[in-house]
Amino acid sequence: MGNSLKQRPTLEHESLLFSKGIKLVAGVDEAGRGPLAGPVIAAAVILPREISSKLLQQLERLNDSKKLSHAVRENLFEIITTESEIFWAIGEGSVEEIGDLNILRATHLAMKRALLALKPLPEHALVDGLPARDLPVPQTALVGGDALSMSIAAASVIAKVTRDRMMKKLHEEFPQYGFLQHKGYATASHLATLRIHGPCKHHRRGFSPVDQLFFEAV
Repeated sequence: MGNSLKQRPTLEHESLLFSKGIKLVAGVDEAGRGPLAGPVIAAAVILPREISSKLLQQLERLNDSKKLSHAVRENLFEIITTESEIFWAIGEGSVEEIGDLNILRATHLAMKRALLALKPLPEHALVDGLPARDLPVPQTALVGGDALSMSIAAASVIAKVTRDRMMKKLHEEFPQYGFLQHKGYATASHLATLRIHGPCKHHRRGFSPVDQLFFEAV
């Protein structure tokens, strides 16, 4: 019985902040912390405070992007990015910044950039996971937030789809690595192509085994 009642994100956390007089709340999430290649992408999304029943119905399947099919993610991405009442923005932490700062700090930088790119700037951020450093607005961190908050779930979808599309472009530039299939993650096929071709400029030098392959190539 319990397994049939799948948890869905709600507007409970947003509503709590609204009740305290906060009018603009952004959900923030990232995609791409774990891969061996490509940037880390963060997204920030502000859902309308008075959300219509029509829009709620359109976002009915909204959830942690990892739990959604490619087709559902793409559909939700189009809804979120074309709905005039929804504000959204993305921020990027580049491969170079990941190498210089480390992946955690580059992720926080991407989140900061996403929030600063929002027009208007939100008054508060709901952040997936643990607290992020140096955000431009107050925050509430929610572990597993993409399954709890609709704003964070929306940001999760935007970040995931945006990064997947970026990896498709990297695949066109370096088809030998198969970025289109594994999106830069450490799959068996990706590791095999790394051993054959060595890393390219989009691989993260500080990540094992990429760092070792860079060293061997020098």
